[in-house]
Amino acid sequence: MTQQQQTAGGAVPGAGAQPAGAASAAGADESSVIAERRTKLAALRTAGQAYPNDFHRDALAGHLHAAWGAKDNAELDPAAIRVAVAGRMLLKRVMGKACFATIADMSGRLQLYVTLDGVGAATLDAFKHWDLGDIVGASGTLFRTKSGELTVRCDAVRLLAKALRPLPEKFHGITDQEQRYRQRYLDLVANADSREVFVKRSRIVQAVREFFVERGFLEVETPMMHPIPGGAAARPFVTHHNALDMALYLRIAPELYLKRLVIGGLEKVFEINRNFRNEGISTRHNPEFTMLEFYEAYRDYRYLMDLTEELFRDVASKVLGTTSISYQGETIDLGAPFDRLTMAEAILRYHPEHTLADLASEAYLRRVLETLAVEVLPTDGLGILQLKLFEATTEAKLVQPTFIVAHPTDVSPLARASDSDPSVTERFELFVTGRELANGFSELNDPEDQAARFTAQASAKEAGDEEAMYYDADYVRALEYGLPPTAGEGIGIDRLVMLLTDSPSIRDVILFPQLKPEADR
Repeated sequence: MTQQQQTAGGAVPGAGAQPAGAASAAGADESSVIAERRTKLAALRTAGQAYPNDFHRDALAGHLHAAWGAKDNAELDPAAIRVAVAGRMLLKRVMGKACFATIADMSGRLQLYVTLDGVGAATLDAFKHWDLGDIVGASGTLFRTKSGELTVRCDAVRLLAKALRPLPEKFHGITDQEQRYRQRYLDLVANADSREVFVKRSRIVQAVREFFVERGFLEVETPMMHPIPGGAAARPFVTHHNALDMALYLRIAPELYLKRLVIGGLEKVFEINRNFRNEGISTRHNPEFTMLEFYEAYRDYRYLMDLTEELFRDVASKVLGTTSISYQGETIDLGAPFDRLTMAEAILRYHPEHTLADLASEAYLRRVLETLAVEVLPTDGLGILQLKLFEATTEAKLVQPTFIVAHPTDVSPLARASDSDPSVTERFELFVTGRELANGFSELNDPEDQAARFTAQASAKEAGDEEAMYYDADYVRALEYGLPPTAGEGIGIDRLVMLLTDSPSIRDVILFPQLKPEADR
């Protein structure tokens, strides 16, 4: 790459769409750039330490802009504010005896002014040959340029790490979605919007944690490898422990362990946990994902719905400064009371061609599901059939926050049955933008009822339902010591982040989503 190309700010063409036949030429160009940079690295090795580790940064770009960005030179010059900054060089302009460069650190960007008088002839000459993407350290004093930009007048600059590969072309960043997911490190360098999503994700998780700690909950950690998978209906990942010579399952949910803690007297607990489910990959599913689960003794599912509304409003207010948000063109009002409907009420609201009597008929539901090409098993009861119709026809229509309550008992093996109608449970799922974000219920604390439901789940598994639960004898034994009346809930952190960052795919909010190996592309 010529110096003219370098100072123009370009590297090589980015990962966006290219004209036919351009890909091989771009690849050849990149290879020549890498070869040239390796030659520069070899020269650095010959001259001494190529990757020094003795430069100590004492200031971040964002902090400097916040503290001094509004000051003019009449205030900056007398103060002689000395700083040591470091970051990745994204832009460079060479002008004879002076150079301007822009570096980026985790907080933002800052301009450097490198001159012959400031750093000397040898350093200035070396700086002119450094490449975009190199990690640079600089020290000097702050001033404001004639164009008004806060800048470091450098009296020393150092090359701290040589970038052997060129950055994407600055004006386009990375436009290929798969490359963004596969090379997240490059996506974060090139795309400010992507960095902002993950900064917000961190703030969302912190706000969730603060919400529960402030209300007296204890944060705990439970096992990620289970002898029996439980706490949700899902296919598990299986591994093997050599020393014990036994199969173990990666956690699909921490629920049964958290309820064991409530039995043990830890009456308000929460965990922000990683779960693993051996399922398909989609815009809303990743095999490894993050969940919040929390449990509180002497509460019921109605309390959980109120608490969930409070949580969503609190997190949105702290992170975004508002409870009215935009998601993919839709305005979502988290400040208004969330709607509360039974599954049948939701189906009838959006599909009045059905009647309440229809939804109580297994034969009718089987016929409708057959026309919708939805798989129906011989063991599916009325509750499962209603659920399948809801998922196929209604779930996607729940754009504004909506609690779906009173789930059928045969699809809720861990939830307490309603005292007034044992065919349904004290359970809800929260839907926003057509996606399930939360699942909560009054916990089943009758050990004999739980044992019977586990038995029914085991029979369903034997009949071919791969997502049915196993029988967990130890959990039944724990219940026999007495679980207080308890309410518990799980919230998908990834989907919450999607909602609050206006991200269309779960891959946009997971730093390293699961992908096929590159060789299989």
